[in-house]
Amino acid sequence: MALTNHEKWNAVVHCDSSYDGIFIYGVKTTGIFCRPSCKSKEPLKTNVEFFDEIEQAHAYGLRPCKRCRPDLIEFKPILDLIEKVKHIFDTYYDDPDELSNKSKELGASQNYLSRLFRQQLNMTPVEYINKLRVGKAMQMLSNTDTTILDIALLCGFGSLSNFYEFFKKHVGLTPKEYRKTNNKETQ
Repeated sequence: MALTNHEKWNAVVHCDSSYDGIFIYGVKTTGIFCRPSCKSKEPLKTNVEFFDEIEQAHAYGLRPCKRCRPDLIEFKPILDLIEKVKHIFDTYYDDPDELSNKSKELGASQNYLSRLFRQQLNMTPVEYINKLRVGKAMQMLSNTDTTILDIALLCGFGSLSNFYEFFKKHVGLTPKEYRKTNNKETQ
């Protein structure tokens, strides 16, 4: 989901550095483009144009701000944070307690992370984790004779019914049906 111009404008007004690297803004009257975190004087909203890429601002005829230097290092803190979160999820998807502890160490609220995930990956953190869990369960169902209950617990699902619900929703088959058609151990 892309940011609205209203959200971008709020980021500019509040000099919010968490949006640096996601978009830049140009001021038509000065001919300059800046990062959202730039501390220069707040422009009139009617004079502002938003861009996703530096090349777009150049094509519009704007030059980079000498204060915030948006043309230098492509620093994208949001994407760095998303990658850190994904790494934690990829590593601890099967251990809800450790997953929660490691996520808290990032210093970002769950609401903030959820909003970032939606903006950048078009899914919530919970959807991402469940996708990982279902993928791991599919591998285990195909390649092992581990019981379905054990697979559910090993993949981090709290209960067998929860596992069946998510698996059927994402795969279109129950775990038992999937195993029957895909198990390499029995073929």
